[in-house]
Amino acid sequence: MAMTIDADAIVLGAGAAGLMAALAAGQRGRRVVVLDHAAEAGRKILISGGGRCNFTNLDTEAGRFLSGNPHFAKSALARFGPSDILELIGRHGIAWHEKTLGQLFCDGSARQVVAMLLAECAAGGVDIRLSHRIVGVTGGEGFSVETDRGIFCAPSLVLATGGLSIPRMGASGLSHGLARQFGLRVVPTAPALVPLTLDAAELEWTRELAGVSLDVLAQCGGARFRESMLFTHRGLSGPAILQISSYWEPGRAISLNLLPGCDAGAVLREAKRQRPRVEGRTMLAGFLPQRFAQAMAARHMPERPVGDVSDTVLNRLGQVLAGWSLTPAGSEGFAKAEVTRGGIDTRDLSSRTMEARTVPGLYAVGEAVDVTGWLGGYNFQWAWASGHAAGRAIAEKG
Repeated sequence: MAMTIDADAIVLGAGAAGLMAALAAGQRGRRVVVLDHAAEAGRKILISGGGRCNFTNLDTEAGRFLSGNPHFAKSALARFGPSDILELIGRHGIAWHEKTLGQLFCDGSARQVVAMLLAECAAGGVDIRLSHRIVGVTGGEGFSVETDRGIFCAPSLVLATGGLSIPRMGASGLSHGLARQFGLRVVPTAPALVPLTLDAAELEWTRELAGVSLDVLAQCGGARFRESMLFTHRGLSGPAILQISSYWEPGRAISLNLLPGCDAGAVLREAKRQRPRVEGRTMLAGFLPQRFAQAMAARHMPERPVGDVSDTVLNRLGQVLAGWSLTPAGSEGFAKAEVTRGGIDTRDLSSRTMEARTVPGLYAVGEAVDVTGWLGGYNFQWAWASGHAAGRAIAEKG
């Protein structure tokens, strides 16, 4: 006969949001069980930030999250912000540093963050059960979670298994499926913060640029990001592309300013005036990566000294550099996506507690919810904030 364990709350998922929800409830006196099919807690935390975990962003605000309800994230973020996770990080003696744009990373290893969460869970008496495959979940008067290693029952259930990104780390649509099972709506999902692929015509000349990086201003609709872009064998990547990918839809064009912050035509004409005897590729290499300069010169400039090239040709090239418009063929998909766009519909959740409006005791947190942050620590901050909101709400229920 299967073993049955009773608790005050069951958290599905031992990731950032799930562990935060568990420790917040456990440290407030609730009996919490965390269930995860993986053999190790916090697997996605461990690979984040190149193994150093970009655990928050100092510039966190609700406007830097995509959601069907752009105001939904405000409440949780206001009650558990970057200063709160920094206080926790500091209490555990974890050294950190700021990179660009408010991004905070561990000086050492992401394992320190996982160890911190596990220590905080232990302090709250949280029972973490790994390598437990979930067979089924039922609800009614409380919730019952059947696993291959026993049955767990509690009046509160937290969906914290994340989204569909990085399936090799065990990602699945479990939270979304359970949300639907209990009558909640799910916003269609898509890969976000993901490299984009190019069609054969574009790859014919860009593939040879794989590994080249340059500063760009990427734009899709009203979204604009000025960061670095990286050419790959299949298309484009780098922070600027990952950011804009969250706003991109199949069939839609994106625009890339390859000389941001200046008048590209004027730059080219001035370079011609100063060095009229050099060839186009040499002139372009003065302000663009060499391999990219060679490729652009081959496509857009005649093979003669720039002093012999008309301003009309330079102006035309300036327009290309200032607004390279292209329609990506697709993306690298969930396998390479850092997060999932879409998820459990925020209309069906309380922004203060993360509890389902029509299913008492059911909570959804983190990436499983239709809240997707920008690149740079925003999604971790959402995990901390939403998890903390749910954990506190469970404790306050008594």
